Amino acid sequence: MAAATAAGGLRSASFPRVLRAVGARGGLSWPRGGRAAAAGWSRPEPGGEAQYCAELLRKRDYEGFLCSLLLPAESRTSAFALRAFNVELAQIKDSITQKTTGLMRMQFWRKAVEDIYSNNPPHQPVAVALWRAVKRHNLSKMWFTKIIDEREKNLDDRAYRNIQELEAYAENTQSALLYLMLEMLGVKDIHADHAASHIGKAQGIVTCLRATPYHCTRRKVFLPMDICMLHGVSQEDFIRCKQEKNVRDVIYDIASQAHVHLEHARSFSKKVPVKAYPAFYHTVALDDYLYNIRKVDFNIFHPSLQKRNTLLPLYLYIRTWKKTY
Repeated sequence: MAAATAAGGLRSASFPRVLRAVGARGGLSWPRGGRAAAAGWSRPEPGGEAQYCAELLRKRDYEGFLCSLLLPAESRTSAFALRAFNVELAQIKDSITQKTTGLMRMQFWRKAVEDIYSNNPPHQPVAVALWRAVKRHNLSKMWFTKIIDEREKNLDDRAYRNIQELEAYAENTQSALLYLMLEMLGVKDIHADHAASHIGKAQGIVTCLRATPYHCTRRKVFLPMDICMLHGVSQEDFIRCKQEKNVRDVIYDIASQAHVHLEHARSFSKKVPVKAYPAFYHTVALDDYLYNIRKVDFNIFHPSLQKRNTLLPLYLYIRTWKKTY
């Protein structure tokens, strides 16, 4: 991996202080009363919403947390809010036993977005932080609505019929989040939007792959059915954690599609404004996962794929230093 090779040539002294702190201490501390705020959905201390969102990310979306730390200071708290909003929606599906409960939680966020744009956010820390971000950057309401709509449709426990259906889901969730990040950074550029579309699709595909071992423990498989059928693999094969060649071929085909999207996004990087690059730093984590799954011959159940890469902060810093995505 290029990042790993380059890592050896950097002195630790050049490593950003904020990322050194993450490596040493594991992340930001809670604001005073933050845990009570989380449990009771009461408003944290003034200014505490950003720390609440940062802590939520550190626990639930560590890679997004690291990427947010590398954003310009004036955008960092807004990035925490956007990604925390995404985490709140993403974890609904895995935390419910009945679809009705999930629909109620989605409705809470649907109304929260309406209230945010009416300048009356609910007393929930992520919603308050999101309200501040919307006011600061004049973010488009339609992307929030699109994310909620797509997450709500995805509450059904069924596999994607084909890779195109998975890509459509990724476009309306992960890519939509990237469009908001670009707005936050003040970027209005068709090439940046095109890159965001492909990177979001790659991220959605990789997220589906990474979650597969967890879902299999719950006897659920969401991988595209058309690719499974092409290789003669059943959902039961994944649930039993089989590692035959045809099972690995399914993973290879899906992972290859993520790689293709990343390559497309980079094929016109010279046309993308440098100002947009911070929105795309998550490609570092995607590259890392695709590199690692290739190393284990596309065995989706290999234990190494479930471990956090402690060098990820360094890889991220190298990417920012090179000014690429």
